[in-house]
Amino acid sequence: MSLVTEFNDYRQQMNDKIMAADNKVIKRFFNLDTNTYQEGAVDVKTKEMIGLACSMVLRCDDCIKYHLGKCHEEGLTDTEIYEVFAIANLIGGSIVIPHFRRAVEYWEVLKEEAAKAANA
Repeated sequence: MSLVTEFNDYRQQMNDKIMAADNKVIKRFFNLDTNTYQEGAVDVKTKEMIGLACSMVLRCDDCIKYHLGKCHEEGLTDTEIYEVFAIANLIGGSIVIPHFRRAVEYWEVLKEEAAKAANA
């Protein structure tokens, strides 16, 4: 199972379990997150880049993977993604570097899987 598939499957499984608990506050929080990244005065691509940079600074690997996936869906290029990485490293400092390494690995897997799917 690929790194991307494993992450997405686990995330979906746990989100389903969490939503099944039917807690109003948790559902509202998840909805707030969903609505925040919708198209608005700021476009989705920019919001996802902001989310990625913030996630890197906060050193949340799951959040980084999620936003990398969304950035890939939004069509970010390597040049754009590395500019986001640069901002995150500048703001977060050297402690972000291990997360940066894992982000690069995940970005490469996202691109490889997309290329395989396009050639299938």
